[in-house]
Amino acid sequence: MRGRVQRMYDRHGVASCQNLLFVRIVHLFGPDANRFVLLDKDRIFSARKPWMTIMGRIFPNGLLLMDGDEHKLNRKIMHTAFTRPALRGYAERMNPMVAAGIDGWDTTSGRFHVFKAIKELTLGMAARIFIGADLGPETTKMNAAFENLVAASMSQIRLPIPGLEFQRGLQARKFMVDFFRDMIPQKRAGDAPDIFARLTRTVTDEGERFEDQQIIDHMSFLMMAAHDTTTSTLSSMFYELAKHPEWQERVREEALAYGSDDFAFDDLDRFAVTGRVMKETLRRYPPLPVIPRMAERDTEFAGYRIPKGAMCVVAPIHTHYMPEWWDEPERFDPDRFAPERAEDERHSHNWIPFGGGPHMCIGLRFAETQIKLVIHHVVRRYRWSVPEGYRMPVQQAPISKPMDGLPVDLERIG
Repeated sequence: MRGRVQRMYDRHGVASCQNLLFVRIVHLFGPDANRFVLLDKDRIFSARKPWMTIMGRIFPNGLLLMDGDEHKLNRKIMHTAFTRPALRGYAERMNPMVAAGIDGWDTTSGRFHVFKAIKELTLGMAARIFIGADLGPETTKMNAAFENLVAASMSQIRLPIPGLEFQRGLQARKFMVDFFRDMIPQKRAGDAPDIFARLTRTVTDEGERFEDQQIIDHMSFLMMAAHDTTTSTLSSMFYELAKHPEWQERVREEALAYGSDDFAFDDLDRFAVTGRVMKETLRRYPPLPVIPRMAERDTEFAGYRIPKGAMCVVAPIHTHYMPEWWDEPERFDPDRFAPERAEDERHSHNWIPFGGGPHMCIGLRFAETQIKLVIHHVVRRYRWSVPEGYRMPVQQAPISKPMDGLPVDLERIG
């Protein structure tokens, strides 16, 4: 995908147009385009319409698939699950989960496949933090459901034909809907601190609250988005730290200097080295390589006319590699995010792994906490490497991930 969008940019500049079936697609490139589309000061663009086309039958009415006042209200209610006190509590509960989850990683039977292990770990964490439950035997079924949901959202044949991925996605959605609906009464009646319970109980000062179906739709989307994107980023971080052992040692030194196995949310900003590695990884492997919007009326950008109904696409995977904004963008260099360099601050929208504007990822602070917490525990217990010359094959869409599962040589050190 990155090569394709780069060729468009090289040939056409900041705007490139193509017709796909009955839809005109306008690709806009660079941080100015990102700001124009994502900030959307004049409310020109719809996030709902393109995402409904892509995943509407699989993830209807998730926060990403809302516009305007509806989006603003739903985000306001959902924010109660991502306040500082809530995040502090999530971190406290995640520490023992991660410690137990990584303790049994196998270092004796050849190559250790990072992606599978991280996916199992993050799903277990999501179940406890988002749902307040240990999935136990349901873990395998839930994991399969998420994989089928994501695959179906990108399916080319969107017909409920038995055996095809779209039908498997519809079946997975039914499983998720039933799973969440059955739990709502007990969540609403109790005082549990998990995200699911908070969404059932939250009432705004104006008396606004989620209906049952809204809770189901939000939980289905949040669970998928949280554990898939975190798995993507953590897997890519493992790869970069394996390829660059000097950075792995710097992260380990920072973790050991902290003096505690447990990671406290209030100390999040103390992990500056880990933070820079995370940011550089997100620059190189943004979980969502492109972000779509649809023009609700005629507009223009940089002298190019964009007609009503056109799907406008901005590309983090391209902007993050533009030499106009990044020094030696092909090189892994976390120090580009150090305060004295701050390459990400050269433009408000040249680093956009979490999107931007009204639809900036509501869970970005939760994601940062989870990623730093996992890395903190892992580097204190393990060292890992990849063979000389190995390059991780990356599937960039729908969510960036290693195509080979990322096999590494894993060594226990603590």
